[in-house]
Amino acid sequence: MRKVYKIIKWFFLFLIILLLIIYFRPAWTPSIASVNGKKSIASLEKIELGNLKQYVLIRSIDINNPILLFIHGGPGMPLMYLSHSFQRPLEKRFTVVQWDQRGAGKSYDPAAIPTETINVEQYIADAIQLIDTLRIRYHQQKIYLVGHSWGTYLSSILVQRHPELFYAYISVGQVVDGDAAQKIQREFLLSEANKRNNTSLLTKLNQPGFTSFENYIFKFGGELKHATSFAPLVITGLFSTEYTFRDALNVAKGPQFCGKYMNYNAIHGSIMSNIKKYEVPVFFLTGTHDYTTPFALIKEYCDSIQAPFKQVIWFNESAHFPFYEEPKKFDSVMTYQILNQHSSKPSRKRSL
Repeated sequence: MRKVYKIIKWFFLFLIILLLIIYFRPAWTPSIASVNGKKSIASLEKIELGNLKQYVLIRSIDINNPILLFIHGGPGMPLMYLSHSFQRPLEKRFTVVQWDQRGAGKSYDPAAIPTETINVEQYIADAIQLIDTLRIRYHQQKIYLVGHSWGTYLSSILVQRHPELFYAYISVGQVVDGDAAQKIQREFLLSEANKRNNTSLLTKLNQPGFTSFENYIFKFGGELKHATSFAPLVITGLFSTEYTFRDALNVAKGPQFCGKYMNYNAIHGSIMSNIKKYEVPVFFLTGTHDYTTPFALIKEYCDSIQAPFKQVIWFNESAHFPFYEEPKKFDSVMTYQILNQHSSKPSRKRSL
């Protein structure tokens, strides 16, 4: 019996030490070996944007590669903590930049962020400052922009206002029109509830004003095709070296903070009604099971806009996260359909 107690004691001691190591371990990003004389970069750093230090992850096997900037969703829901699961192949052909916007992920610091700066115009100003910083640092005239979910709302406005900054706009889960999206989501949930005889959900859907759809959209595969909750995203995020345990705890806090204070002061109305023309190639990378930003609306929006080149590229095994659900196809599309074929050939500029 004494031996059993001793084993249990050492087990719990080991567990406590392990938890302390996990909790206090520093954030870092794996180095990238230089190949054929090319200068690689693997940098996790703070950059001051709009008088606020914000975290940026920059990775590439060659700093001369064209810049690919991800604008994450939410507001306040970062992508950096998932980036290790999908972006390594992209780092061979792009200088990939993940940015935790003010109030999101590693940049979550409500005590330091004036709540009046949580507004769309400030986020756009932050993005432009970051883009200019990257262009100057890496001697690039333009960049490639990827927007995801709510990030497409920012990105569409950015690209319309400043087309001179971008080779192409890659939209993943394009926000089109909130009211129209809710109608499609309600119809989807009604159909699924009827199929499953889910009387509890049917009752809620018949209540005036009920719009708390997100958990149900997850449950029925409309956010991740092969999952019914956030669990796969959370588990993947725990393996991010760029995030400490405390950073991971802040992932869920960012959307609450930013959602509470966000002021939509850039345009009046929807993207559909405001932005009908782009001056750069536009690619809509869309999951065929996406009901978070319904795929039918994205196709309708693509058909309605003017652009030098436009295309919906379908991901049949994805819902709202094609880069996460089908990373190999995402890399192939980015490399062979966008970088090599349809967008302007990037060139370096000696000075800006």
